[in-house]
Amino acid sequence: MSVWTRPNAPAFKDRHEAGIALAGLLQGYARRNDVVVLALPRGGVPVAYEVSTALHVPLDVFSVRKLGVPGHPELAMGAIASGGVQVLNDDVLAWYRPSADTLEAVARVEMRELERRERLYREGRPLMLVEGRTVILVDDGVATGSTMRAAVEAVRQLRARQVVVAAPVGAPDTCQAMRHLADDVVCVLTPDQFTAVGAWYLDFSETTDDEVRRLLSSPAP
Repeated sequence: MSVWTRPNAPAFKDRHEAGIALAGLLQGYARRNDVVVLALPRGGVPVAYEVSTALHVPLDVFSVRKLGVPGHPELAMGAIASGGVQVLNDDVLAWYRPSADTLEAVARVEMRELERRERLYREGRPLMLVEGRTVILVDDGVATGSTMRAAVEAVRQLRARQVVVAAPVGAPDTCQAMRHLADDVVCVLTPDQFTAVGAWYLDFSETTDDEVRRLLSSPAP
């Protein structure tokens, strides 16, 4: 759904303001003991922090790493995610036909980065239990949706009862397509002339690892 924008200016000052706006559309999930917010790092963490705080539900991070086709890294032949989940894109695999060794090599590289982030962000904490719970997956925006699709499928494999996709801004076609994968899709803005996620933020500077750690270690609501 589309709501407010500032004329001739980005819709959101920064990710925190975007998270507050997003939380306003998620109040139906507030104060429920079966709900958990999972942030897609790194940019999704400040947004998810505000959602978690406003809804008074737990926050965790859910790392997803795309398995890009060699030479065409923007094209995802699959993804790996927190909890040891691997999701494969059958359409891309049928087109590219990578060998088992190629797929394993790409997955090994991305797994190292995922494990680095897990160690850095969690500091020994296990992934929050999602089985049987409503999971709100939060990112700072949804463009092509490849990472979010992988996250949805991964959370499904971890037996979440309900999966909600939530973002401050998203491409209209992508958000519509997400409705076939998730139980609920909540976007503050779905502008017809989407261009890019960062175009809707005044401050879209990179979220640092230190900021992610600080927000995740903040007292739970």
